[in-house]
Amino acid sequence: MKKILLAASFAMVFGGLQAQDDLLDMLDSGPTTEYATASFKTNRVVNGHSIENTGYGVLDFKISHRFAPLRRGIYDVFGLDNATIRIGLDYGITDRLMVGFGRNSREKVIDGFVKYKILRQSSGKKTMPLTLCYLADAQIITQGFTDESRDNLFSSRLFYTHQLLLGRKFSDGFTLQLMPTLLHRNLVPTPDDKNDVFSMGVAGRVKLTKRVALNAEYYHVFPDQIVSTDFYNTLTIGFDIETGGHVFQLHFTNSADMTYKGFITESSERWFWKGDNGNLMSGIRFGFNVSRVFTVRKPKGYNL
Repeated sequence: MKKILLAASFAMVFGGLQAQDDLLDMLDSGPTTEYATASFKTNRVVNGHSIENTGYGVLDFKISHRFAPLRRGIYDVFGLDNATIRIGLDYGITDRLMVGFGRNSREKVIDGFVKYKILRQSSGKKTMPLTLCYLADAQIITQGFTDESRDNLFSSRLFYTHQLLLGRKFSDGFTLQLMPTLLHRNLVPTPDDKNDVFSMGVAGRVKLTKRVALNAEYYHVFPDQIVSTDFYNTLTIGFDIETGGHVFQLHFTNSADMTYKGFITESSERWFWKGDNGNLMSGIRFGFNVSRVFTVRKPKGYNL
């Protein structure tokens, strides 16, 4: 009799546990939150930032070149004899917060930034239609001033950028991004130039193959802020090529600079125009970015 009661008790307990497990399985099988990934192949579209961040514990080493205009011809190897260079490091503190700095050969500028992902595009249990990031960037000129008529103040060397990145990955093959941007210049070329410059950037990515994508990026500066007659908005078109831990970005642009103050407010070339002799001229430059990532800190629970 005791054996029968013991067996019945065991069956009731086991059955209760099994029912509880089934209930948990039903709960676990409900909708989960899925976040959009790989909107762009790196944290840069080309010159400016994308809505992607460097992941937690990942160090991103970047080397960038912008060559002279192609119109210089074969004697100058279509601009390859001259280049401006930036070398930088980006690091992911968390999956939503990253920092970075770089050193540029043009004006020997040192730049640094903080970027935070406020909203993340997601579907499922939690739905968010777009990704929103905030970027704060600062640049300092370290080369000597050539204009002796002005005081060489330390504050005159500083530039600041605040930017919102709003993007949506519409499909596996298409991403669109808007970049409202405020750039502050402590020192401006003339009294008529504005210290605060507002611009709107737009960028897109079209996936061509599993490892190749077409990127485009354009920054429009609103009128009556820069009075220089040889200033032009920056347009960049190029290809991203992913090869393992590297991403190669090969592109054509009319900007020689890779800092926000440079490619937003100081581009002095156009893509095309007619010269004095009526011939078609071009200010297009070839350039590239090379990105190599290293895992510095492994996520919790990560095993080889």
